[in-house]
Amino acid sequence: MSPQQQPGPFRLATTEGRIGPVTSPLPPVSPAGPSGERTAATQPSASSPDRSVGAPQALDVGITDVPTTDVLAADEPTTDVLAADPGVTDPPSAGTTPVPLDASAFTEEMIAGKRPAPTRGWQRLVHSLTRGQVSPGPGAAERARLETLARVRTPIEGSRRVVVMSRKGGVGKTTVTLALGSTFAVHRGDRVVAVDANPDAGNLAHRVAGRDGARGRSITDILAAADRIGTYSQLQAFLSQSPESRLEVVASDDDPHISDALSRSSYHRVIQLLDHFYNLIVLDTGTGILDSANQGLISEADQLVLVLRPGLDGARAAALTLDWLDEHGYAWLVERAVVVLNGVRRGVGMPLDQVRAHFEQRCATVLEVPWDRALEQGGQSELSRLAPATRDALLELAAAVADNFDEVRGTR
Repeated sequence: MSPQQQPGPFRLATTEGRIGPVTSPLPPVSPAGPSGERTAATQPSASSPDRSVGAPQALDVGITDVPTTDVLAADEPTTDVLAADPGVTDPPSAGTTPVPLDASAFTEEMIAGKRPAPTRGWQRLVHSLTRGQVSPGPGAAERARLETLARVRTPIEGSRRVVVMSRKGGVGKTTVTLALGSTFAVHRGDRVVAVDANPDAGNLAHRVAGRDGARGRSITDILAAADRIGTYSQLQAFLSQSPESRLEVVASDDDPHISDALSRSSYHRVIQLLDHFYNLIVLDTGTGILDSANQGLISEADQLVLVLRPGLDGARAAALTLDWLDEHGYAWLVERAVVVLNGVRRGVGMPLDQVRAHFEQRCATVLEVPWDRALEQGGQSELSRLAPATRDALLELAAAVADNFDEVRGTR
């Protein structure tokens, strides 16, 4: 359409840098005459506005009572389309995070809908029947168990020493030591060792793999060869190991020809050696709290597990143990101690409400481990033989002990 045929009430104005500047080389057109023909206007006179080549011109279309309107709104920024560089990309908009140009750009969030597969309850059934196409995710009970497992796996800086003790025999102290160490060994990825520090014929190693597992070697053999043990594999030759949990055990010396128990300094030397190769050391002590060796083990401890049977005499003995620790500078061990009511059977023994209330006011945690036939036999014990309720209670016990792994060590 030629400029003379432009319709309109529009006036195309030119502005520097604005799209659509229109200048006409033709003379301005005058309004139509009586005959309807348009005639060229005369040359501008002195009183006419300057229409030089450099000045913007407008095409008047004969309607003078309609306000003129620019094609571009006045408040829009002007852009020189011809001056734009097609090779320059726009910068990221405000508030957006640029994608890193390294391996950190690839994260689990890129996998849409990724959820852990349930292993219990109806959620597991739905996941299995649909071959994973429909996965409701773990239920509340399983999520709670996963949180407990995360506590059990609390990272350890250096090593930690857990002393399991009781002033009364026959309460299941060695059983709790074995079960606690096995639980840690199964669910943690670092090295866990249990030490039979009972000088009176302790049987921890027998409960793991029998005497053949360590070729009959004991803690005294480790002491004799301590100066020659420089690697983990060399130390392993003196230990037993559970075939199921992979818990390693240092056996006590039950040679009947021995007349003297190991001294406090001897246990200290063994523990220092184990510190170089293990992250977690669980110590099964004797019952004599006044024994010098036992007091040395207490001084080496980062954490205390106090075991008692759910009875009046067991509760009194455990309370006396805490009294002694308070009086001899180990109040910090009492405050973070975990108390285990072992072998609990509903309806058997004294009511436990008052027992729990007493120790809950003095210690960090009080837990119950139910009576289990597999633990009462006194032979080799594996976690797979235990009832589910017992395994769950032991997992809670391990989590309660691990809650202190990230705290600063005590006074030792």
